[in-house]
Amino acid sequence: MVARLLSENLDLVNGLRVATTQQSFRYGHLFGNRVLNRVVSVTFGPQFSDMLSGFKVFSRRFAKSFPVLSEGFEIETELTIFALEMRMPVAEIPVPYHERPIGSESKLSMVRDGIRIVNLISSMIKNERPLAFFSLLSCLFMAVSLSLGLPVVLEFLQTGFVPRLPTALLATGLALISVVLFTTGLVLDTVTRGRKEMKRIAYLSLPGPSNPKEE
Repeated sequence: MVARLLSENLDLVNGLRVATTQQSFRYGHLFGNRVLNRVVSVTFGPQFSDMLSGFKVFSRRFAKSFPVLSEGFEIETELTIFALEMRMPVAEIPVPYHERPIGSESKLSMVRDGIRIVNLISSMIKNERPLAFFSLLSCLFMAVSLSLGLPVVLEFLQTGFVPRLPTALLATGLALISVVLFTTGLVLDTVTRGRKEMKRIAYLSLPGPSNPKEE
């Protein structure tokens, strides 16, 4: 992995875990890994098939520009998304993954750590893809508003009366919230683009792994 990083001037090489036996992965971990990988792949990019792998090699440039925020098993997700957001040169190569030795216990809690990883992904989607995040919320609120408000509007057109005033007010309020959410997404998207440009400039200012002093 180190040789691949140096020879191709990469910033991150990820180890794609390949099970050597059927007991290498527990079913719950394998299923959760696939679901989370799919979410990140669709949202940030499909470069990695096993983002939760602990087998990773970084360049000095990656290590110096990466702001560590996570404290647990969600660190692998943060590392992966950071590399994708910075459009770093990356690679993924298969590595053998053996079953756990007899008598040892896993420190990974499928439910607890799974929830932490999902929370991190949600937070990073909100922070790095604010327009998509708030647009989705906006659409949900607007859909509920229309489902409540359309019958009231049709009834008003037919009779000239609004007998369900609370419903009409609720539908109006939800529609206004939808507009505010979409506007928030537009504003935050502009801010995020500027912040991302500054982070990428800082990343590019550091020498890559092919620098003779680093090799």
